[in-house]
Amino acid sequence: MTRKIWRLRRNISHVRFARFQPNAKRSKNFWLFFKKEPLPIFCRETALHYYTLGKTGLRVSRLALGTMTFGTDWGWGADEAASRAIFDRYVAAGGNFFDTANLYTNGMSEQMLGKFVREAGIRDRAVISTKFTYSMDPGNPNAGGNGRKNLIRSVEDSLRRLGTDYIDLYLLHTWDRLTPVEEVMRTYDLLVSSGKVRHVGLSDVPAWYASRAQTLAECRGLEPLATLELEYSLIERNIEFEFTDLAAAHGMELMVWSPLSCGLLSGKYRQSETGAAGTGRLAMTADNPIFTKFTPRNWAIIGEVEKVAQELGRSMAQVSLNWVANRPGVASVILGATKVEQLEDNLAALDFTIPAELAAGLDAISSPERRFPYTFFGPEFQGMVNGGCSVGDKPDGYHQPVRISGAGAGTK
Repeated sequence: MTRKIWRLRRNISHVRFARFQPNAKRSKNFWLFFKKEPLPIFCRETALHYYTLGKTGLRVSRLALGTMTFGTDWGWGADEAASRAIFDRYVAAGGNFFDTANLYTNGMSEQMLGKFVREAGIRDRAVISTKFTYSMDPGNPNAGGNGRKNLIRSVEDSLRRLGTDYIDLYLLHTWDRLTPVEEVMRTYDLLVSSGKVRHVGLSDVPAWYASRAQTLAECRGLEPLATLELEYSLIERNIEFEFTDLAAAHGMELMVWSPLSCGLLSGKYRQSETGAAGTGRLAMTADNPIFTKFTPRNWAIIGEVEKVAQELGRSMAQVSLNWVANRPGVASVILGATKVEQLEDNLAALDFTIPAELAAGLDAISSPERRFPYTFFGPEFQGMVNGGCSVGDKPDGYHQPVRISGAGAGTK
């Protein structure tokens, strides 16, 4: 009987096996070869490169696509046609990381994203991140918060809206000040064990809470946190006091939301006698404290960003995104757009380097005020601690990054 020998052939969407009849001289060999075929869009050389998220093997784009703008239920955003065009352009550029939440546009964001991923046939390549915490059922005290009842219910609802059987990254959206962190981490671990969730993380929590959560995971053998999703930009830099070092120490890399400070750093708003001129979220949501951005300090930062942009021949949005993407601890920056043109501009944000002298100007103008106890951690007091000696943790070049590129040699 003719011996069946298998060879492995790479297919664009999946790996498959094919039987063949070898010639007489090769009948005793076991063949494995990779047929050289055009690479799928997610593997082609693009401006978007992929890096592991936290201490996981999950590879994600440095630029993620935020989908809070998918849907017009909140009075602003993009309709389905415009959202689909934005999604398609991001995928064509090689992006694989999508951020949403159950709350966004009252669930429409998840529904649209799930539909687009499904119709594009890229579920296995897409990394979908969604979040829970906020109530979508007024009057029901257990339909919000971070307790196990709402956490499990929210997972099931998001899976249904997304039209998928698993979520790649599941995040607690906001600290509810009530639920014990032990309950959250144990439930996270159960969800990962069930296969409904692949990785977990936190968003918008105090640093002590994130530290306790990760310590519990490490000590009790629970699923560890892969990431912290936090607001970070030239306008909002307060996470540098705690979270940057926390992320490095505990393997929780940072996902950045609102890197353009709700569009303020793009230059779409201008200072006026009444405060600001321009249209968008900031003009429509002035009563929300996280959207209170029109301050003298922020206008000064915008002026410096504009100067750097003119010097480099880049847009203000590109300069702002480039700055935050290259800050310590940042794994991925979430882009938000309502028009394809905005996304096109944003996707070019990593194509250049901001010269050191210009970056120093941006750092100086946007530096947040140090308050107790952080005043003790600056050079004024640390110099006294070390007796005026120059000290450091490790010399430059001590930590060598891993970089892999190219299609590979294959075998013959």
